[in-house]
Amino acid sequence: MQNILTRDELERFMEQQQPPCISMFLPTHDAGTAGQQDTMRLRNQIREAENLLHLRNISQSVIDELLKPIERFQERETYWQHPGKGLVLLRSKGVFHSYLLPLSFQEDVIVSDHFYLKPLFPFFTNDGQFYVLALSHNSIRLLSATHYSVQQISLPESIPQSFADFLRDEEHENATQSHSVSSGTLVGKGGRHAIVFHGQGVGIDDEKTTLLRYFQQIDRGLHDILHNEQAPLLLAGVEYLFPIYNEANTYPHLLSKGITGNPDRLSAEALHAQAWTIVEPHFHEAQENAAKNFQQYAATRLASDDIKTVVPAAIYGRIETLFVALDKEINGHFDPINNMVHVHREAKFKDDDLLDIAATQTFLRGGTVYALDHTQIPGEKALAAIFRY
Repeated sequence: MQNILTRDELERFMEQQQPPCISMFLPTHDAGTAGQQDTMRLRNQIREAENLLHLRNISQSVIDELLKPIERFQERETYWQHPGKGLVLLRSKGVFHSYLLPLSFQEDVIVSDHFYLKPLFPFFTNDGQFYVLALSHNSIRLLSATHYSVQQISLPESIPQSFADFLRDEEHENATQSHSVSSGTLVGKGGRHAIVFHGQGVGIDDEKTTLLRYFQQIDRGLHDILHNEQAPLLLAGVEYLFPIYNEANTYPHLLSKGITGNPDRLSAEALHAQAWTIVEPHFHEAQENAAKNFQQYAATRLASDDIKTVVPAAIYGRIETLFVALDKEINGHFDPINNMVHVHREAKFKDDDLLDIAATQTFLRGGTVYALDHTQIPGEKALAAIFRY
């Protein structure tokens, strides 16, 4: 069972999906009568998915193969011991992902040519993901968190375990470089000159310079994890380390405020609790600013709340920010040959929720998606978009 859903992971299995795709959403409960009913409701969802697959003229053998991992999931009691708030199951040929997330979902089963992802987008915005980088001389921890959960991430080997390890690696590298030159000398225009290595930590300036190199190495290692993320990152550490790490940092979503003090004394849960008080206003402020920007640009070509304009813009990567209603659907489909959006008052067979198409395509192309109740959408329609150009 996976509880942390990242942008990279979402993009990866979106690339792997093959129709038909099954998307299942189920609100879950703690152990007890309601919790026991969750497995029964999932069993009913499996039967519903089977019926929807039959309507698409999928053969029974293919249906059985698609539903097999979902049925195994439903039967394993260990999956239900820590149910979170909502269960998500995504299944297509060669792809099966299960998440118990800290979000409550409306119960739903969708069979389509692609995964239905709109209910997941709150996880990436106001109730969504952020990172905590706990720095000290003794250890480095990277935590991935949401409002309701926290998990430590394994760091790549390129990141040293501690400052002492970094110094040993540097000393080894310097020694290797010195031995690569004949007898520790260099030949230049002026003849042979001895190589001199200055000791580390001789003074405050030397320590800051060494810490900067240490943090630069950490930053390079984190790039493998965060290079495609837009989630906020905040530091936890002794205060004097903050400006040095800021100088080394290349991740564009590092917050200016962090958790001060020695993080080695704090558990992941304690760091998470302090971090949320810092990061929560950031989430709300970003949303409020985006809503103001939409109102400012609403009468220009840089914004639109017209579904027939927004969907192609999302597909072609023009949307910077999208507001989309979680509790509404607009049925229809996009015709890529004629670049046209067809909207239907009544849902037709194989129709898509065009709001889901707009949200998914915006997200996959690096835009920000705010999936909210329709009463919170600026412009009073089911979606509102701010364009990059």
